[in-house]
Amino acid sequence: MTGAPPRGLEERLRETRAKLESDVDIWVATSGFPGGAHLIPLSYLWDGTAFLIATPRASVTGRNLLADGRVRLGLGPTRDVVVIDGTAEPAGTAGLGPERGDAFATRTGFDPRELDEPYQYFLIRPRRIHAWREANELPGRALMRDGRWLG
Repeated sequence: MTGAPPRGLEERLRETRAKLESDVDIWVATSGFPGGAHLIPLSYLWDGTAFLIATPRASVTGRNLLADGRVRLGLGPTRDVVVIDGTAEPAGTAGLGPERGDAFATRTGFDPRELDEPYQYFLIRPRRIHAWREANELPGRALMRDGRWLG
């Protein structure tokens, strides 16, 4: 415990948005049958409203998201965490458009469009975002509810 006072909503919103824009990798948790619960780190592109990820279509994560679009994302260390609950929608390469595909490739350092293995893109729209550092920030940790930023 650091003993630092809890951050207010505006500071927490500002720092969380900066983290979403600056980080490149995020933990992606999915669940489905027959893959079961699955957790994997993936690179992402954040456009201010949704995350874009890509994973092999045949992977456990890909199969889980195609079967059930509910997803939980985790960003940051345990003492400065952002937890995001969202809904994933499959997105085809054609539907992304070249600009978004290029932005993803530039941001993440790899381009699934150039790989032999079929990759599936997913747009993840956050429904709930929580952020906290220590136990004293658990009250007020909600930054987004029902897809709307608080504050």
